[in-house]
Amino acid sequence: MSTTSNYLPVRAEWLASGTEAALEPEMPIVDAHHHFYERAGWTYLLDEYLEDARSGHNITASVYMQALTRYRQAGPEPLRPVGEVEYVADVTAPLQMGKPQVAKGIVGHADLRRGAAVREVLEAELAAGDGRLRGVRHLATWDADPTLVNPLSAAPRGLLLDPTYRAGVAQLGSLGLSYDAWLFFPQLPELFDLAKAYPDTPFIINHCGGVVRIASYTDQRKEVFDTWARSMRELAQLPNVFVKVGGLGMRINGFDFEKGERPPTSIQLAQTWKPWMLTCIETFGANRCMFESNFPVDKGSYPFSNGWNAFKRLTMQASAAERQALFRATVTNVYRLS
Repeated sequence: MSTTSNYLPVRAEWLASGTEAALEPEMPIVDAHHHFYERAGWTYLLDEYLEDARSGHNITASVYMQALTRYRQAGPEPLRPVGEVEYVADVTAPLQMGKPQVAKGIVGHADLRRGAAVREVLEAELAAGDGRLRGVRHLATWDADPTLVNPLSAAPRGLLLDPTYRAGVAQLGSLGLSYDAWLFFPQLPELFDLAKAYPDTPFIINHCGGVVRIASYTDQRKEVFDTWARSMRELAQLPNVFVKVGGLGMRINGFDFEKGERPPTSIQLAQTWKPWMLTCIETFGANRCMFESNFPVDKGSYPFSNGWNAFKRLTMQASAAERQALFRATVTNVYRLS
């Protein structure tokens, strides 16, 4: 499968046909998860993110998430991902005294399969990160149905249980780094086992825990939800585990937002997401959940403004303290952004 088929195409005219004005435009927001992309036919770098971030909502800062962008083209292979941290730190440096403080926290990539030897890479990324490197993400997505896995991020089965991989994860805590987890929901029990083994390392579940409702899971919608919810409840027992609430605009989620004549409204998004996102918030509590844009990946499904409007609609009944946690305090605390 080509890598492009794993992403929904971004259609500017379609998005513009249904972009909403921001609700509660003064509310401060820290975007917990976005990328810069530089791929064939798809560029989304600082200028593109700023255009979205300044489109109406009060985005004050963000956490940058690794995306295979601007790796070093020479030198030792394990150190090539350091180039992404260098690039992001450099291009966003002028923004750190302004608004939004894009990449106030940076999550890089390091090949944790190298075991203890990965420490060299982690230390190089810390040096390259302008004091803003906060963690790493090593994608762990695996499923028996190979059509679900992006070839750029395919992982072997059982990676999180592998002793050498765990020796790599073991390096994070002593360096003050967290672990961002992107995997599919059937793998959540493996993440529980991993996070339990390293209680002093923060583990941040990406995109509500890898909701998959297409391909071999299309006809198992109730079973998917029940299995996912059970695994999330188990993970919530571990105080070092947190959740990014968002990332449900991807192809694998099977919500088909991209198939509408116009983009979904924030009311439609909130209604569709409600069972999943409120389960996350009710299970983990607002102080362990944070909203994310997941742009540009989710941009194939809805405009930036509509997504944040949906988060605001979903939390209209929450207390002021809970909303503060979800929109800025949890991400600030977990990634030490203050």
